[in-house]
Amino acid sequence: MGAQSSVSNAVVDADARALDRAVADLVRRTRFPVAFGGLAQDDAIHVTSIHGARTHSLDGLVVKASRGLGGRAFVERRPRLALDYRSARSITHDYDRAVLGEGIATLFAVPVLVGDRARGVIYCGSWAGAAVGDVVARSAFAVADELSRELQIREEVQRRLALAPRPEDGTQMPAAAREELRQTYAELRSIAAVVDDPGLRTRLDRLERRLAALSNDTAEPALDLDVKLSPREVDVLACAALGSTNAEIAATLELREGTVKSYLQSAMAKLDASTRHAAVATARRAGLLP
Repeated sequence: MGAQSSVSNAVVDADARALDRAVADLVRRTRFPVAFGGLAQDDAIHVTSIHGARTHSLDGLVVKASRGLGGRAFVERRPRLALDYRSARSITHDYDRAVLGEGIATLFAVPVLVGDRARGVIYCGSWAGAAVGDVVARSAFAVADELSRELQIREEVQRRLALAPRPEDGTQMPAAAREELRQTYAELRSIAAVVDDPGLRTRLDRLERRLAALSNDTAEPALDLDVKLSPREVDVLACAALGSTNAEIAATLELREGTVKSYLQSAMAKLDASTRHAAVATARRAGLLP
């Protein structure tokens, strides 16, 4: 029970840190002076991250589903805007003390969606009335999308790690569990391959290394191979390891089929392998793939 609680707390802390990075990014990218946000707990949004505020009015804010601007955005799973928050008639005013206490005039709330679930809400606001044009809206949507992608990836990784047995007696991981980890690794790389944000890519890379390390318990002796594959070569090999064709790999990684073939050939040459299957086997023994 204690170990499970520690893991759960670590996941919650990691999600909170991801949210805080997103809220800080919201201020930078929208140029709105104040931003805040929270993740859902028990059908309410608990605001844990605030950037740019001049007061402490927003501290500890808990927004119930369907209440206020954020509560509506959360329930409806779509953005909500109050150009003049004080006089807005389309929302309840349960949280006027917090919002107006900070002096916010214009408030924009964007839900963070993971699949078909709302996981939280991020807000950006202005102390004076301000238009929310395409630049602000696109920037806010992009931040919400990046946060939702990170939360989704972490959820999937945690789900699969929870299913994977953790032998403590030196026995080898069951084949089904190992294959599940390999599929997760390939999916993670395919998502990371189309992420432009350097910080998010770095965090995804850490998750990839964790998965690879967890599955590296094979009884077969490891190869001491001084080979460095490019990120794209690892991407295509990870997909090839699942039996994907060049066309399928191209679609997954948003590459041209000829480009996929070139990366595979390059990886095979570096690994001194005559086939893609041999390249995958060598990469696994060298610790380059799970």
